[in-house]
Amino acid sequence: MPATNNTTRVPYREVIFQVVLHLTVFVFYAFERDQPLVAAQKIAFFLNYVLAAFVINYYLLPRFFYQKKHLLFSIGVTLIIAAVIVVEELVLEPIYFPDTRANRFPGILFTLTQVLPVVVILCGFKFAWDALNKQREVEQLKSAVQESELQYLKSQINPHFLFNNLNNLYSYAIENSPKTPEIILELSGVLRYMLYECREKYVPLDREMEQLRNFIKISEMQVEERGQVRFTTENIRRGYRIAPLILTVFIENAFKHSTASQAGDISIEVEVSLSHEGVLKFVCKNSFQPQSNTENLSKGIGLENVRKRLKLLYPGAHELNIRKSVDEYEVHLTIDLNKSV
Repeated sequence: MPATNNTTRVPYREVIFQVVLHLTVFVFYAFERDQPLVAAQKIAFFLNYVLAAFVINYYLLPRFFYQKKHLLFSIGVTLIIAAVIVVEELVLEPIYFPDTRANRFPGILFTLTQVLPVVVILCGFKFAWDALNKQREVEQLKSAVQESELQYLKSQINPHFLFNNLNNLYSYAIENSPKTPEIILELSGVLRYMLYECREKYVPLDREMEQLRNFIKISEMQVEERGQVRFTTENIRRGYRIAPLILTVFIENAFKHSTASQAGDISIEVEVSLSHEGVLKFVCKNSFQPQSNTENLSKGIGLENVRKRLKLLYPGAHELNIRKSVDEYEVHLTIDLNKSV
């Protein structure tokens, strides 16, 4: 099958645009107050300019200018303009003005002032049309790349979550704990949400809060009698959407490092509130004992993942502060839910 050249295909929208543009320019070019009818010579001269603009727009621009062969493009434009002048002086003027304009050449500068305005307008609008289309393609490409990166980042969360909780489930199974069936049931519910309900870029805020509550319920089993876990929400209402699994990462880290470093007196507090203006405030505090396995807490895969997702989904509309004291770790996150991309 022979290869096709996409540069020769003109979309119908561009055809309509060019027709309207040429008709508009022709009206201004051919209109004369004392001559309501369009003279035949006006049509002939204008068609000469249109042919020149067509060659520049659909041959020289894609073949040379857009390929950064500016010298060849300049030479081509010069030759086209020269050809227009030759046709005008040696063909059109002898036909339509044999006794006047055909008898003398007014000079190159004067002739250019007659030729260039129409050609420049026709070519300039074509260049602007191509620039707008190119900008639209760039935006679509950026959007596709961003969406791919978001999907990749989101795909990392499920294995990360599953790996951690399978370890917990394994320890309960080894001990023949009666809580094992309950853990499996809760875990399946959370995984169902992650796999099927989190395919969209944003999910209802109240649904995400329900997911957080279920997630905390599973994670609480790691604490048992060794401390306390508190989860509170305030003013959460329908109508707002949030990127899924953003907040889950912080809660997962809180449980992971508290339970790993402390045998008792575990304290985990999670607070989520929504202002009347739609600004979400998330606070997660957890106690820990300074040990080697918590020194790189802020550099884990999950936190690095969520930083990237926040940057992509809420550029300039979020603020993340992580504070670490001697025995407490705090995450303060605010997100303006009205300014998601």
